[in-house]
Amino acid sequence: MEIDNWKLKIIKMNKFTKYYFLGIGGIGMSALARYFHAKGFQVAGYDRSESVLTAELLMEGIKVSFDENVDQIPFVYTNSENTLVILTPAIQQNHPQLAYFREHNFTIKKRAQVLGDITRQSKGICIAGTHGKTTTSTITAHLLYQSQVSCNAFLGGIANNYNTNLLLSTESNLVVIEADEYDRSFHQLSPYMAVITSADPDHLDIYETADAYRESFEYFTSLIRPGGALIMRKGINIEPQLQKGVKLYTYSMDEGGDFHADNIRTLKGEIHFDFVTPTDRINDVRLGVPVRINVENSVAAMALAWLNGVTTDELRTGISSFSGIYRRFNVVYKSDKIVYMDDYAHHPSELKASISSIRNLYPDRKITGIFQPHLFSRTRDFAPAFAEALSQLDELILLDIYPARELPIEGVDSELILRNVKLKNKTLCTKENLLSLLKEKELDVLVTFGAGDIDKLVPLIKEQLKKLTIDNLPFTI
Repeated sequence: MEIDNWKLKIIKMNKFTKYYFLGIGGIGMSALARYFHAKGFQVAGYDRSESVLTAELLMEGIKVSFDENVDQIPFVYTNSENTLVILTPAIQQNHPQLAYFREHNFTIKKRAQVLGDITRQSKGICIAGTHGKTTTSTITAHLLYQSQVSCNAFLGGIANNYNTNLLLSTESNLVVIEADEYDRSFHQLSPYMAVITSADPDHLDIYETADAYRESFEYFTSLIRPGGALIMRKGINIEPQLQKGVKLYTYSMDEGGDFHADNIRTLKGEIHFDFVTPTDRINDVRLGVPVRINVENSVAAMALAWLNGVTTDELRTGISSFSGIYRRFNVVYKSDKIVYMDDYAHHPSELKASISSIRNLYPDRKITGIFQPHLFSRTRDFAPAFAEALSQLDELILLDIYPARELPIEGVDSELILRNVKLKNKTLCTKENLLSLLKEKELDVLVTFGAGDIDKLVPLIKEQLKKLTIDNLPFTI
């Protein structure tokens, strides 16, 4: 394997030749695991359950265990002198393997700390925000990677163009990183350039108040290095704390700013717009994924790419060739009778934007949404806002809360949302009964939403819809 400059820098920076990941199956953790594996280091890890991602890691030659017992740690990773342990916040503090590594004085770093190390030896392009950051960072990475500028990228989703969450380049010192605000992770980064897409309160189990959440974004802006830039969505309620020599730009979809879209129009099912910069205008850009919210995400991504030297022709080609992200407005199944889409939206603002975009695509059709709330704390904190967003649907099927890292909270369940949903057609349902329930429904446009394990139901729903369509069972057109 070719040893490039990045590997030489890592060798000089630390003594580690082996990397063990606790929570290796996460979208961010798996990208890091792939990174070190691609650089020629030994990589292994633990995750609590099998998934598509863990299966891919195994196929790529990365050892993955699903047993938390200490004896499942491969022997070669039991030397604290040459093994770095990388931890996801989702791992419980009493995890047996974590306890072992602590007791034996291993160096343990959070994923964000390792990403921070990478940004300090490169030019980090960091995209932050309550929502929109995965799409914006993936579009940014695609624009740079397909251009003469190129880049490396650690993505929070699987880019359909590349079928991976990691991009590597030996020709570029730019690295695109999704800056996660959970657990204040993005405070570990050292950005060269940054985007803030939104700062709607979230993760109040960590921040407790909306003010504390906002202040965390303000601190993030203070980390941008002199000579760099912040590109901030126009109208966000934060006051940037920029170092001297950091430029500030604003952007929007169609509300003005240093970077914005103009003349947005739909032509034969495709969205076109003109991209406006502080000094230039690129006319008739075609959006590869024709969802209106992606105009705003594309403006932010194009601004970053433009500031880093991507040419007009490369910007135009890149936006038109972007094919989306797994679980972001994915059309899973489509026939002349039904459209089935799947989306990761799990915050009220995301749901509102997603449903609005789907309504824009299918203005005269009945939209049925299946939503799985993610986290008891988020449900408790935003139940009225969830109800308001879901009331934009024509019909709602609401699943039980996916707990993720949390224990149940007394009095908090999906009914907390459902009772305020202003729809006649609304139903509570368990995952186990969902497929049976769908057989009874007249479906036109069906969408699954959520960040939990609802994705495991997607192929089952798809197969059932295909069978029902073939059997000519009644569907509303």
